[in-house]
Amino acid sequence: MTTVDQFVTAVIASPSQYTELDQIYVHNRVCALVGDEAPIEAVDDQLTSLTDALVQTAINQGKIEDSPSDKAILADQLMDLVTPLPSALNQTFWNKYQTSPQAATDYFYHLSQANDYIKTRAIAKNVVFPAKTDFGDLEITINLSKPEKDPKAIAAAKDQPENGYPLCQLCMENEGYLGRLGYPARSNHRIVRLTLGGETWGFQYSPYAYFKEHSIFLDQVHRPMVINRQTFSNLIEIVKQFPHYFVGSNADLPIVGGSMLTHEHYQGGRHVFPMMKAPIARKIDLGVADVEAGIVKWPMSTIRLMSSNTEALLDAATKVHQIWQTYSDESVEVRAMTAGVRHHTTTPVARKVGDRYVLDLVLRDNQTSATYPDGIFHPHQDVQHIKKENIGLIEVMGRAILPARLKTELHEVANYVLGRHNQMVAMHQPWADALKAKHDFTADNVTEIIDREVGQVFARVLTDAGVFKWDAQGEAAFDRFVAAVQAK
Repeated sequence: MTTVDQFVTAVIASPSQYTELDQIYVHNRVCALVGDEAPIEAVDDQLTSLTDALVQTAINQGKIEDSPSDKAILADQLMDLVTPLPSALNQTFWNKYQTSPQAATDYFYHLSQANDYIKTRAIAKNVVFPAKTDFGDLEITINLSKPEKDPKAIAAAKDQPENGYPLCQLCMENEGYLGRLGYPARSNHRIVRLTLGGETWGFQYSPYAYFKEHSIFLDQVHRPMVINRQTFSNLIEIVKQFPHYFVGSNADLPIVGGSMLTHEHYQGGRHVFPMMKAPIARKIDLGVADVEAGIVKWPMSTIRLMSSNTEALLDAATKVHQIWQTYSDESVEVRAMTAGVRHHTTTPVARKVGDRYVLDLVLRDNQTSATYPDGIFHPHQDVQHIKKENIGLIEVMGRAILPARLKTELHEVANYVLGRHNQMVAMHQPWADALKAKHDFTADNVTEIIDREVGQVFARVLTDAGVFKWDAQGEAAFDRFVAAVQAK
């Protein structure tokens, strides 16, 4: 049996629309994509291995260029053959939902892995380790999964006309989109439709997941991110529909927001983040009946709201958010506005615990200054050798997404502190010297110590991003804000 025959057999056996009667048709579809000559033999009978072999066959037969873009586009076209049509997938999803929400998400998640939309092989390359800190065990990841941008594709894309379709990578128009130079292939991409606040939204998984069942909930309409009462309501509604998932939103301002502010979307999944495990440091009264509230023992300034009464919960969240938008306290450099520009918003995270809904509101401030041009409440310069990028939703919750460069750079730091020949990047020098003065390094303990110290840096990163610090001045300032909420 040739690789083409093996792949066709897998297509017919998959939950796609094809049956035994379609075997010849599918065979000819595959040959049209990869060529008619003898295919490359696959290393095993796994679907991803068969696809790899067919992609290499297409290269050998001149059907595509040996480039990352062409290979990704063809691989996803092949995987599209094993993927149900959007209408069929949605029908199956909601049929399974009648059994349980988890049955529905299990179906969609496993299908998204099986058809290689979720890039499990790439994700497995990520470096992940825990780090003990004063705020509990943080989670450190070095992101190695996303492919490096193809230089040829970058160069060629300059000459490609901007057609504005899809408008962005979160638009529903990506479902089944072929892809192009500089824009990802999405032939095997599927979106579940659902309703939030009377409007159509989509539910999909992240192709380069940062945690278990990393989900994206996206607005059908391409419109900017916003945080308001409707946002909180949408998050609670998602948790009602999928009570085994948490869901949260990035903030809606630059510096403190995520990387995509132009399309309204949320992220969720089945991971329990360090922030969710953090205890209440002290209870507070926000003046809203049926809502228990407290300040969370967390480096970023977080108010936790808990209630089984969702309307009361929305009232409390809206009250905190609205007051924070206009609240200033010069004693701790908190300013709601400068020169008519708004600086305050929140990062909300919702989940269900027992019969109660929990909504964490993280206070954000995106001011800059001459001293801190990247952000007053942003990683400061002395920790940017580890983390310079925005602190978005996932990192707010205690999971560091660190750049791929660190895998090599930290190895060179290890060589340096061990007195070995090294090519350590200069920006790590002050940190590495401080580590040498602090620890007695050996070949046996160097990795463990550096990992632990990276965790301490990430804790500092989150502390920098915290509006009210965990010192007497900061806690007094936080209490003044709570009093302002109570008084409203």
